[in-house]
Amino acid sequence: MILTMDIGNTNTVLGIYEENDLRTHWRISTDRSKTPDEYGMLFKNLFESASITSEKVNSIIISSVVPPILRILKKTSFRYFNVKPLVVGPGVKTGMNIKTDNPKEVGADRIVNAVAAGKLYSGPLIIVDFGTATTFCAVSSQGEYLGGAIAPGIGISAEALFNQSAKLPRIELIEPGKAIGKNTIDGMKAGIVFGFVGQVEYLIKKLKDELSQNAKVIATGGLVSLISAETDSIDYVEPFLTLKGLKYIADLNGVGS
Repeated sequence: MILTMDIGNTNTVLGIYEENDLRTHWRISTDRSKTPDEYGMLFKNLFESASITSEKVNSIIISSVVPPILRILKKTSFRYFNVKPLVVGPGVKTGMNIKTDNPKEVGADRIVNAVAAGKLYSGPLIIVDFGTATTFCAVSSQGEYLGGAIAPGIGISAEALFNQSAKLPRIELIEPGKAIGKNTIDGMKAGIVFGFVGQVEYLIKKLKDELSQNAKVIATGGLVSLISAETDSIDYVEPFLTLKGLKYIADLNGVGS
């Protein structure tokens, strides 16, 4: 079995692959205060809930945008699984040519998403990831990673509105229903959700202008269902795109084979 880990700023997504099947998955908070042992016990409890023993995990692959957590989870991998994890980064085969000014600065999660999208769909492609940041990535018809755009995520934007406004409450990010809110909470939901839909649609339009009007748009991330339900600009929703990309990269590098 292969344990795949995508460490994001807000959440860490875990997946267990048995051969080519995603057997189970979890989404946990990315907690910088946890020790390797605390993560190890958390993983043990998650595995037990799915009737999986840690001894069955013979390889681990990690993508991370949070270096301190990466160091912690590498120690967890050694201590609790007796495995040296493959960390997506320079020197790891991805099968994708990165055509940016500085390929080393591109987030590992963005490359992993692009690899997965390229395996699932023919290019050109636009990948939108609704995470702590909302990222837009462009892949050419030749399968080259060209770059993209980075915008504040819907969650941190809503939190900033609450923190910086004395009279505005913290709200739950759910479908707003109407654009004309009859109270403060409904008005905030409409402004935040529909505002982000507008941002997504406009950025997709601009990327298509530069890439191709025929580009397929693939969306993923923790809040993908909220936004994709409000727009026709997204062609495909892939909730586990990053985990699929990690599995592809693991196979390409002979991990778990």
